[in-house]
Amino acid sequence: MKKLMSLMLCIGATTAMFAQVTLVKQAEKLSGKPDKLEEARGLIKQAMANPETKDQAYTYYVAGKIELDAYDNGYKTRMINPGDASASVDALGQELLGFYNYALQALPLDSLPNEKGQVKPKYSKDLINKIKGHQSDFYSVGADYYNEQKFYPEAYDAFMIYASLPEKFLGPNNGLITPEQAAAAFFNAGLAANQGGNIDASAEAFKQARLMGYDKPEATIFEIACWQTIAQNDNDRANETMARIKDAAQFGLDNFGMENPIFLNNLINVLVNDNQSDEALAKLNDLIAANPDVANLYGLRGYIYDRLENDDASVADFRKAASLPTVDFETLKNASNKLYRVGTSKLNSLEGNSPEINAAREDVKNNYFLQAQKYAEQANLLQPGDPYIQNILDSIDYAITTFFN
Repeated sequence: MKKLMSLMLCIGATTAMFAQVTLVKQAEKLSGKPDKLEEARGLIKQAMANPETKDQAYTYYVAGKIELDAYDNGYKTRMINPGDASASVDALGQELLGFYNYALQALPLDSLPNEKGQVKPKYSKDLINKIKGHQSDFYSVGADYYNEQKFYPEAYDAFMIYASLPEKFLGPNNGLITPEQAAAAFFNAGLAANQGGNIDASAEAFKQARLMGYDKPEATIFEIACWQTIAQNDNDRANETMARIKDAAQFGLDNFGMENPIFLNNLINVLVNDNQSDEALAKLNDLIAANPDVANLYGLRGYIYDRLENDDASVADFRKAASLPTVDFETLKNASNKLYRVGTSKLNSLEGNSPEINAAREDVKNNYFLQAQKYAEQANLLQPGDPYIQNILDSIDYAITTFFN
């Protein structure tokens, strides 16, 4: 009796399994029929929810096929009637990304060993061929989503999938997606995530773009900007953000040079904030030796000496920087501020009206306050009306008219 009962249980389990597989086959037969799309989706969702078929590669292969067939039909409709609901960005995007996600679920299941320990994939080749055949569609869907301002996760996901295809499915030198195209897609994914408010995802996408060989500095600049934003909003991630900025800034300096000061500026700032002023000074000394006419280098060294409270060395470097024709707005601003602060400190230390004190006071006026005023006026010519410069000019003017008459 026990043997009979066991046999009946086995028959029952086999019957249930057969019923679920039949459900998947029914869904597959409906795939590609626009008027049966929702019915096919309903059947396959039942199969994905059933313990008998939820872990079967065939289930997800069919689920992906349903979505890709719907995408292909919708794409054809778009050529004829772009206003049709089946041809909308949302419909096409969800179908293509749905196919891809189902393929990602089917592929590992299709590579599991059978009862004999053998690995005999049945669906993988077809799935990969389908992905290859639609590789450019992922980029197009990403662009469509972006233009519809569906930035994250829609446009981001599509661009990231396209950019990742060579590594995951196509192989290097595949002839389908070049490294330049993948880098551009990563860059667009970074823009989409940024617009969509996910700064972490944006930073990672920009990083992938630069590592893939994005040939313009913007990917690295935007990555640094992302980490600066994260640092401002989350003090608990200070060490992480400094390390990320340092990595990107060094990459930018190595690959794009000093033409854009953002890379060296951020690298030096991270080193100083991480108590590595000696390393920062050594790096700048080498750069100054090789580039003695670059004002920004002296300005950065002046900034380090300022942080080290070495006023004499800091003032000397800022004076040198401001004297060079390559001086920029930021360096002039910092030079003016430094000389004004040091001048104020020197003035406050002078007491009395002896000839020596008066001569020292006049020296402070000429060599600090008036010089700071000159630098601020130069900066104002480069960026007229900058509020920080206006504040310095007002402060200097007040000091001169109040303390030197």
